[in-house]
Amino acid sequence: MPSTDPRIDAYIAAAPEFAQPILAHLRALVHAACPEVEETMKWSSPHFGYQGMLCHMAAFKAHCAFGFWKGELLFPEMIQREAMGHLGRITSLKDLPSKKVLGGYVKQAMQLNVDGVKTPARTAPKAVRPLAVPDYFLAALAGNKPALANFNGGSTSFKREYVDWLEEAKTEATRLRRMAQSVEWLAEGKARNWKYEKC
Repeated sequence: MPSTDPRIDAYIAAAPEFAQPILAHLRALVHAACPEVEETMKWSSPHFGYQGMLCHMAAFKAHCAFGFWKGELLFPEMIQREAMGHLGRITSLKDLPSKKVLGGYVKQAMQLNVDGVKTPARTAPKAVRPLAVPDYFLAALAGNKPALANFNGGSTSFKREYVDWLEEAKTEATRLRRMAQSVEWLAEGKARNWKYEKC
């Protein structure tokens, strides 16, 4: 195999016995499908590149994993959540697709890199949780005009800190004590965590 990295030789040699033929097979298959592939070690496991990151493999105590850098674009229906990688838990060569099929995936991954296709964003923006001020807190604030004015004039995060603190109380006694403290601090224009603010 051309362009081999001796660190990957060492990785395969140090892998559990069951994993060694799997890793050697995967490595050979990647080289057969992409003769210009470049090997490297990243995050302590073998990675293969071709005009960018292509795929990677790893061995664990009881299984191996193999994944494509842009696997979500190649075959989203094959993504397995039980193991790292896109082919699920690999415990023997029988768990792998045929050489032709897996080689086809490698060629598709190569083309994505050649075409400069980017992977989609991995995390969607979090939905903003609506702020629901409990009636009991509004009633307590209504009895103290400065506290109510400061609460209403605060930002959503300012208000949420007080509301969450009250709602997280485990007992009624704790909730009442926190509510009295909240009204007092709000009357003074203080944030819930005012003690930790930099002067």
